[in-house]
Amino acid sequence: MTLAVRPAVARRAKISAIGAYVPPRLLTNKDLEKMVETSDEWIYSRVGIRERHLVEPGMATSDMAVEAARVCLKNRGIDPSEVEAIIIATVTPDMLFPATACLVQDKLGAKGAWGFDLSAACSGFVYALQMGTKLVESGAHSKVLVIGADTMSSIIDYTDRTTCVLFGDGAGAVLIEPTEEGEIGMIDFAHEIDGSGAAALKMPGGGSAHPATAETIAQKMHYVHQDGQAVYKFAVRKMVETSEKVLSRNNISVNELACFIPHQANQRIIASSAERLGLPLEKVIINIDRYGNTTAGTIPLAMNTGVEEKRLHKGDLVLIASVGAGFTVGATLLRWEF
Repeated sequence: MTLAVRPAVARRAKISAIGAYVPPRLLTNKDLEKMVETSDEWIYSRVGIRERHLVEPGMATSDMAVEAARVCLKNRGIDPSEVEAIIIATVTPDMLFPATACLVQDKLGAKGAWGFDLSAACSGFVYALQMGTKLVESGAHSKVLVIGADTMSSIIDYTDRTTCVLFGDGAGAVLIEPTEEGEIGMIDFAHEIDGSGAAALKMPGGGSAHPATAETIAQKMHYVHQDGQAVYKFAVRKMVETSEKVLSRNNISVNELACFIPHQANQRIIASSAERLGLPLEKVIINIDRYGNTTAGTIPLAMNTGVEEKRLHKGDLVLIASVGAGFTVGATLLRWEF
């Protein structure tokens, strides 16, 4: 394998630690059978989900992000005061402003850190990962905390069976640091947006186009609205295309991958993408059955599953990919370095 020549960077970056958090409260398919016209068999056969975790009343995205961050930093053995920047990928911020990153910085006690939120829906973590990588590669920072966290239960209509079966709450955090001698870390990425698909997956209310009013609430505009078929078709096609793009320009064959970590939106999307890429499912990390779609949380949660199941090892070549509302698309190629 010969890696493509990239523009010179001051240094390379890697993921040095990971942490995850999901709230303990479960919403199972059996529970949903009592809420909407659906069944455990239908949900599992269509999307591959058996249960999802939901926050308790009063718990917000920043709370889950802090829990995941604490685990991450504990695993790395460093104090929050050493963190220099915090990037939060989310579409369910605690509030429109201040940024959730500010709340996380304060709750975590990361007194020397600055940060910001990034909104790219299900591709949010993939995008934030590259922002953190570039901050480290540039030499600006040496310890950047990247967190994907979403409280999807806060924007789901639990009378809409087309969406309420899909989503859960959760958060995952990684620490980005410079590589050490002999390590490769982050290799390459490919990102894309296609705004023509914006109508297929959205929350229409609450922004400047439709500020909150009695009418927007009555019309349920503050919940997720989705055209499932449009999202499915785009997701499979673009997850494959973007993955092939980043592999091709780095002269890497799919057979060289140790692991593929896709966004956990739908079991059929995952399986179809893996099949089109020519990847056996044994190389794909799948945990959607346990967590559902946690939006920006899915990929770090899947990374954590890979660590817990001892499926990720130092030096492994890993590809991550996602498609989200917007539409947003992202893929990243990296060496797992811990």
